[in-house]
Amino acid sequence: MQHALRARVQAGELPDVLLMLEHPPVYTLGRRSAPDDLPRGADWYREQGIDIVETARGGKLTYHGPGQLVGYPIVHVADIPAFIRTMEGAIAAALAEEGVTSRGRDHEGAQFTGVWVADRKIASIGVHVSRGVSMHGFAVNVDNDLRPFEWVVACGLPTTRMTSLARETGRDGRLPCFRRRMAHAYCTAFGRRQRLVAPARLGIGAGASAASPALS
Repeated sequence: MQHALRARVQAGELPDVLLMLEHPPVYTLGRRSAPDDLPRGADWYREQGIDIVETARGGKLTYHGPGQLVGYPIVHVADIPAFIRTMEGAIAAALAEEGVTSRGRDHEGAQFTGVWVADRKIASIGVHVSRGVSMHGFAVNVDNDLRPFEWVVACGLPTTRMTSLARETGRDGRLPCFRRRMAHAYCTAFGRRQRLVAPARLGIGAGASAASPALS
């Protein structure tokens, strides 16, 4: 789906698009992933109902699942480091509206890319840019199960503790509200205007959220 949309953005058939969605349980492997990121073996994870998918994005292994907000910006990018740091800032701004203080750490090294609450990681980022247009993006733990992170070497950092909006605030059921906050914060950070469109308008069916912002 992302490849098809990126081709249309590259061709000028679509404006820049930000997909907002949830995934079923899945570990995604980035270009820097290593076999020992899955210490229990692929079969064990699949027995737990978690799929394993290789991707072309940067970074290492991470987990996606219900209750986690995933954002895929399929947008024109001129400066990749600035793009990642602006995305970190947008996530931190959305979290601040929920009362959570966080910060981006991409400037500390590639292994720290993402958004952190003190020493706990709450959001992961990994992108792939081709012909000036990005794919993949960010994942923010809202009220998803965090145990699957404990079964792997998440983000290439064996001692990293993951956290979520629910764990930090004690409030569940925030995903619909946070999705709106995140879309607004993203557009504000990048100086874009948000226009909500149904997935069918993009020709992608019902797999993405019912409100995927098209950006202009």
